This record gives sequence, structure tokens and C-alpha cells, in this order.
Amino acid sequence: MTKTFGSLRAVDGLSLTVRPGEVVGLGGPNGAGKTTFFDVVTAVTPITDGRILFAGRDITRLAAHEVCRAGIARTFQLNAAFDSLSVEENIEIAAHFGDTDRRFPGFSISRAARQRAAAALDLVGLPGRQRIARDLPVLDRKLLMIAGAVATSPRLLLLDEPVGGLSPSEVDRIADVVKRLSTSGIAILLIEHVMRFLLSLSTRVVIMHHGKAIFEGAPSAVADDQTVVETYLGKAATSRLKAFFVKQPELNAHG
Repeated sequence: MTKTFGSLRAVDGLSLTVRPGEVVGLGGPNGAGKTTFFDVVTAVTPITDGRILFAGRDITRLAAHEVCRAGIARTFQLNAAFDSLSVEENIEIAAHFGDTDRRFPGFSISRAARQRAAAALDLVGLPGRQRIARDLPVLDRKLLMIAGAVATSPRLLLLDEPVGGLSPSEVDRIADVVKRLSTSGIAILLIEHVMRFLLSLSTRVVIMHHGKAIFEGAPSAVADDQTVVETYLGKAATSRLKAFFVKQPELNAHG
């Protein structure tokens, strides 16, 4: 895949495969092209060159709502919701419009959509379903956005910095949700700068820089790659990551 903006190659010939139940972590410095990659996959912005194949189907030229209904959902860095609606109403709308093609969608939420919405809220563990979205704290707004994506019945879920701005205990809460999603068979592509979160959840890690993949491999090998250390992590972060894997040797075995 290639995506250009004038002379800028935001995504430069990147190829990536994600398999069912796999969690692929996508890291790299700001401006590396990670979110642009998400935007192209989900048709928020058009591709410049290349193809996007999903479950054997070429979805390169589909519109954003068609990509969603094909089975790919995403979250955004900024918490997006209908602020004047309740938690439950937000997720029911996602379930109603995001799951199947509706030429004449109407104004009535179907029983099946309500059931999908309830299941998504149960999965992420978001209480207080009658609360208004604008009143939610940051963690609950992030959970709301994840639940909305899950309510569309995705086979591939793209999470864009789901733990940015959260406390360590809140990060662990989101990590538990991601684990449950992966266990259910959903493939997950995850962008995150919190490396403890990214490496502990990922079965495979891709590091981007200037639109290209400069590393792809096991989470335990990230801190040993000199190019990644020089362009992204730095010596201090590298030392912390190596210590992290020493304390959690099962991650080395998993990788």
C-alpha cells in the first residue's frame, strides 16, 4: 500500500497480513504513517497505490460504510460518540447501521441490533447504560468507542491508541478487553505508544518509520533491533523494555 499527500509518502509500500485471532501491534514515532494506514484500510482516505484484500475479497475501492459492513471496524485517537445520547443508544445505533447493508434503514432499532449492542457492552464491561455520553470519564469514553466497533460484528478490529492518557490501572482494564476480543477470534491491529501495553498484548509487532516497516517480528525482539532503538525507542526506553521482558519471561516464550 502507498498513500501520498502531494510529495509526502505517508505510507510507502507497506505490506501487512493479519490473521484471525492475532493481535498485531503497530508502533513507531509520531508521523510514521500509522494512523494514515488505518485511514486507508477503512476508506476514510483513498489509497494512492496498491490493493487491500480482506477474507479473499478486494475491498480497495469500497466506501467507509461498506468496509465496516464487510467486517472491519475501528476506533479513533479522539473519543468519538453522539454526546447527547446515552451509552446504550450510542451502541444500538452502531449495531443497527454498522452490521448489514440497509437500503431503507428506518428509525426503529431491531431486536437483533439491541442484542448485539447489549453483548458488546457486556464484553467491554461498561456500566451505567443510561448515562449520557458527554458525562463519561475518559476511560468509559474509550470503552464506549470500542463497544460501538464491536457491535458491528467485526472480523478485524483496528484500535488507534486505545490507552492514551490513561492511568496504569486503566491501561490494564483496556488490556483485559483486548484479550477477550482476541480470544473470541477477532483479528486485532493495534496502534499504541505505551510499549508495555503494545508488547504484552501483541503476537507480532511492526514498527513504522517514514511510512515504511523497519521491523516486523516477535515483541521480545523489538528492543534488540538497532534500527528501532536509534529511530524510535532511544537507550532509556530500550533498557526499560529489556527489563520488562526479564520480569515476564513468558512473553519471550510466546514471541
